Order: sequence, then C-alpha cells, then structure tokens
Amino acid sequence: MEEINKNFQNTETNSLKDYLNLIRNNLLPVILITITSLTVAIIYAVNAQDIYSSVTSLKISKPSGNILESPLMPEFQDFGSDRFIANELEILKSYSIRSRVAESIIQTFHETNKPDSFYLVLDKEFNFEEQPKKILPQESIAKLFADRVTIDQKRGLDIVEITVESPSPYEAALIANTYAQEYKELNLDVSRNQLTNVKEFLSLQRKEKMEQLNEAEDILKNYQQKGGIIALDAQATNLIQQLSQFEAKKNAADIELSVSNRVLSEYKNELEKQSPRMAEYLESMSNEAYFTALQEQIARLQVNKDLALAEKKSKIDTKTLIKEYDQKITDLKQKLDEKISVIKKGIFASSPEEVKKLSQNIIEEEVKNQSLKITSTELAAVVRTYDAKFNQLPTTAIELARFQRQRESLEKLYILVEEKYQEALINEQSQPGNVLIIDAARKANQPSKPNRLLIVLIGLVLGGGMAFGYVFIRNYFDNTVKTPEDIQNRNISVLAWIPQIEGSPIDGQKDYEFVVAKRPDSIPSEAFRALRTRVQFSKIDRDALKVILVTSSAPQEGKTTVSINLAGSFAQTNKRTLIVDCDLRKPRMHNVFKQARFPGVIDYLFGQATLNEIIRKSELNNLDFITAGTIPPNPAEMLESDQMGQFINDMRERYDIVILDSPPIIAVTDSEILARKVDGTILVVSAEVTEIEMMEKSIDLLKNAHAPFIGTVLNNFSYKSGYGSYYKYYYYYSRPTNGAKSKSKSGSVEKKS
Repeated sequence: MEEINKNFQNTETNSLKDYLNLIRNNLLPVILITITSLTVAIIYAVNAQDIYSSVTSLKISKPSGNILESPLMPEFQDFGSDRFIANELEILKSYSIRSRVAESIIQTFHETNKPDSFYLVLDKEFNFEEQPKKILPQESIAKLFADRVTIDQKRGLDIVEITVESPSPYEAALIANTYAQEYKELNLDVSRNQLTNVKEFLSLQRKEKMEQLNEAEDILKNYQQKGGIIALDAQATNLIQQLSQFEAKKNAADIELSVSNRVLSEYKNELEKQSPRMAEYLESMSNEAYFTALQEQIARLQVNKDLALAEKKSKIDTKTLIKEYDQKITDLKQKLDEKISVIKKGIFASSPEEVKKLSQNIIEEEVKNQSLKITSTELAAVVRTYDAKFNQLPTTAIELARFQRQRESLEKLYILVEEKYQEALINEQSQPGNVLIIDAARKANQPSKPNRLLIVLIGLVLGGGMAFGYVFIRNYFDNTVKTPEDIQNRNISVLAWIPQIEGSPIDGQKDYEFVVAKRPDSIPSEAFRALRTRVQFSKIDRDALKVILVTSSAPQEGKTTVSINLAGSFAQTNKRTLIVDCDLRKPRMHNVFKQARFPGVIDYLFGQATLNEIIRKSELNNLDFITAGTIPPNPAEMLESDQMGQFINDMRERYDIVILDSPPIIAVTDSEILARKVDGTILVVSAEVTEIEMMEKSIDLLKNAHAPFIGTVLNNFSYKSGYGSYYKYYYYYSRPTNGAKSKSKSGSVEKKS
C-alpha cells in the first residue's frame, strides 16, 4: 500500500508554465540544436539542384459496347470504369511501355545531337569533361523511369496525368510526351489488332489473285495468238459468265471463311484462358440444331436469290421473286438475332467485364463463320451444276471456254478480294483508340523543386522539434531533484531553497562559501536567514532544538556550505553558535575558515588537546568552530563512543546552537550514529544532482534510526530558471537599491529574527 501511495505521489501533472520553464532552463542546448538544424537546411537549400516538372494529361475512355453490356443500375457504372482505368494505369507502369519509351528517347538523343539537354538518361560514370556524353543502355533507362515517372489518375475522372521530373526542363517534357505517345500507339495497336490481321491476310490474297489473274490472261492471249478459236457463241459466253461469277463468290467465301477461322481461333484461345466453362458453353450453343438450321436456310435462300438474279428467266417475274427471297431472309435473320440475344443475356448475366466482351465477339464471329461455311457449301453445289453444263460444250470450243472461265473467275474473285481489302483497310483506319492526349507536356520555365523557403522553414521547425525533444527526453530520464515541488510531492518537508552562489571573488579569494559573512545583503544570504527561521520554528519548544546535524545523500551536494552559512545566520541573531566538523573522512571546514586542521575534535576525544585549544573564533561574532583534527582509523567507533556523547552534551550546555557537519548518510554510517545523538537532522539536497531515489533512501535511513528529522534544504536551486516564482520574491525583498537601505534592511532582519 505504501508503494502504491509513493507511485501515486510520483505522478505529477506539469502545466504549460512548467514546460516553458523547462525550455528556459535548457535554453543553450535548444538554441544550439535549432541553429545547427537551420544551418544544415540553409546549406542544403542553397546547394540543392533545380528540378523541373512537366505533365501531360490523357483521357482514357472505356470501349463502348452494345445494350447488353450496359449495367442494370446506371448509378453503379463508374465501378467498371474505375477498374478499367486501374488496368490501364498498370499498363502505363509496365516494363513494356518503359522499354518502348527508352528506345524512343535513345533515338531522339542521337537524332537531335543535343547532349546538354539531357541529364537523367546520361551515363554518370563517364567524365564529361574529357569524353563526350554517353546515354545509358535501354534497359537501364527503363528501370530509371520506374522511379522518376509518376502516373496518377485524377480522382473521379477518366484523366490520367504523367509527371516527369528532371534537372533538364527539355528532358522532362520530352519523356512525358514520349510516354503519352508510346502508350497511345500501343493502345491503338491493341484496338486494331484483329482488323490489322484481317487486312494483312487480305493483302496477301489480293496480291496472289492478281498474279493468278495476270497469268490466266497471258495464257488466254497466247492461245488466241496461236490461231485457236477466238470467239464463243452467246450461250457459251453466258454460261461462262455465270459459272465464273458463282465460282468467284465461292472462292471469296472460302477466303473470308479462312479469315473468320483465324479470328475465331484467337478469340477462343483467349476465352479458354479466362473462362474454360464459358468456352465450352459457347461451343455447344454454336452447334445447336435449331441455330444451325436457321443459318442453313438463310444461306440457301441467299444462293437461290443469286441464281435468280443470274439466270433472269423471262417467264418468271424476277423482281417479285427477289422480293420474296429478301422477305424470307429478313424473317429468318430476325429469328436468328432473337436466338443470339437469348444466348447473350445468359452469358452477360453473371460474367466478368472482360469475359462479356470476349464472349460477344465469339458469338458474332461464330454466327459469321457458320454462315460462311454453309454459303461456301451451297455455292460449291451451284458451281458443280454449272460445271456439268460447261462440260457439255462442243469439244472444239471447250478449251477456249476453259481459259475464259479461268480468267473471268479470277477477275471477279480479284474484284471481290479487292473490295474486301479496301473495306478492311477503311475499318482499320477508322477504328479509333480510347486514348486522347488532351494536354501535351511543355518545357517548364521555372523549377518546381526545391522549395528553398520551405526547406529552411522545415529545417527550423525540425531543429526546434529536435531541441524540444532532446529537452523533454532528457528531463524524462533525468531522475534528479530539480525544484521544491519534486520534494514536496513526496510528502517530504522543504525548509528552504538555497540559490546558486554567483558573483566575483571577494578580496582576491578563490571561493566565498561563507556568503552570510562576506555578502550579507545577497539573495543566498537571505535564503539562509529564511532557513534559520524555519529551523527555529520547526519545534514548539525552542530549547529542545539546540544540536542540529547537517548531512546529505552523496558527496558534493553542499552540506558543508549549508552548515557554515546556517551557523553564521544563527550567530547574526546574537546566539552563541558552534559548528563542528564531524566529517572524519574528508573534512574541509578548516579550508573554508582558512585554519589548520589540528587540533580538532578527535584530538580532544583522545585527550591530546584541551577544549579551549580546539575551539576557535571565526570572523563573525558569536560564531565558533571546531575542525576535525587528526583523522582516526575508525571514525564510526569514535563517533559512537561515550566520549563523543559527552562532548555533544557539554557543547549543548555551553552554546545556544551547535551545528554538526557530517559525512553523506548513504556512503557511511557516521551520520546515522550522530543522528541519534542530536536534537534534529537536516538533509541537504542538491538541485539537478541528487537523485530522487537516493533522497528517499536517505530519509528512510534516518527514520529507521529513529532520528528526529527536521526537513530538507534544496541547495544550488536556480530561481531564474526554475519552475516556480521564487526568484522575484527574494529579489524584490532582498536586493538593495543603495548602501543606506542595505544596512537598514539588514539590521531590521536581524531584529525580527
């Protein structure tokens, strides 16, 4: 329970004033740390390299889909858009883009021949003064961009900003614009990928058919020049035209089917990677009997329509027949579209965004592929029918007809392929990307970094923070007594607080510890008079307090100084006062009074000196002192002897006040022994020297010895830098304004005491 009370008492709440006084008490380290930090910040700000920033802005639009891809709840449509933008951001940050940008920068570096306009991409290992500037390898530049290029999306918008920082404004703008351009080209290439593949395939077919057509024309020309049949009748000519027309359509359908097979294969492979189950489902849907039957009917009607247009029989109303075919084809296509719509709705109900788009492409391409297969089969049947008629031509004309059929078929096929190629070319060029550069990066006129004023301010704030942190941490781990409150908060009596003795040496003396005699008008002298008064009133019966022991917890805490000045203060009140140096291990009272140490109290106890020989007069009236004398080998036994007890009793009878200066109580047992023989004990505590635990242990020792404890004296306390307001009171009442007032005040104080 006692330990809990101590912990509770040790818990202190400091006010703002306490913290301000703490800072004031450590003003020098605070100033030094702050100035050092500020100096470093200024040096860094002055020598920091200028950094220029360039920004390019891109608008990235999500590819538009059909109505089946629209969200069920429009208010949530931004979620998918944000995900799409996030994917594009990762593409922008990818090594592939960085590598492309690095390659373009290297090319620009060699083309512009302006090495002074670059900095980031230069090889710093070269000595530029002796060798020409050299650019880094492509891989190194790509890795460099990962740290030097910032890519961010503007919140809530489809706007992406690419920011580049470099000591060279030209380089920063160049890299930012190159980044945007390379990404735009990559995005466009991806968007046109399928269309480009189709165009390239048709381009090869176009070239091949052109060569075949030229070859067929050369064969026909050579045959005619050799004197063969140079003309066919109208019936044969019409048959050849019809046969070549359907043959060309069949070959065109085969070519288009090859393109569709390639596209469909790529779509299916991609879907297989993302969703194998969806790929199986779509495969089964495409082979459904009803689905296939509709496509066969549409293809057959389309071929019959072409046959009707080709034959144009006079007995049949061709326009009416064509109209009927168109109506039937339209109705069947409507049913097919409804079937496809049902399939799409089932797919898009729970599929991810990427799978939806891919599935839609597969469905559309599958429909087209099936239609082409059926069309090719139907046209092949028509070609076989015409081919049978062709073989019935006269033997003399069949060879010429074969050559003309081949030429006309290839000619019509080339025209169809050319149309498809031009259509693919237009589709590719008209396919837009979803990236728009809305703001190109510009060469900066002013550096964006460093903000020198901000750096200096940060240095100042950081220095102040470090300084305050140092002060508070030091105070937190400093377990010494600093103020009277530190003692009072532990329920320990504080008799007085003695300020640091400041000033210049007097009369050439090296020290002036005896301040009440040498400077009676000083603040420390007034503090000792306050101590004298409180000691007198510490007991109701003044005669019961005649012999007083002064001790401390550890050496160098000022117990001798307090003992001498307390004795001098009593002497100034016309009390016969004696001070005895009972520190038989390290005596120093003789040094203060500048007297010899022999003879002293030990010499008297051994009978080697009389009482009159050891009692000496001080420079102050009514104050006598006795030095330690010869240091014995057994100080504790000497102090505990009957002779010492008798000596103290004799001095009690002879003097009004007897002050005993003793060794530190923690170090040796001398003070504990003397404490049992005196009327009261005073413990000297030195500010910022004595540890709180040592002070508490000293008081516990005195209590365990059943010694009468008067209280503590806080020595070397700085009034000006302390937590309390003690200084102004002492200063006001004790500092003289002139010599006359000083004498008058000194006299009045002595009378009052």
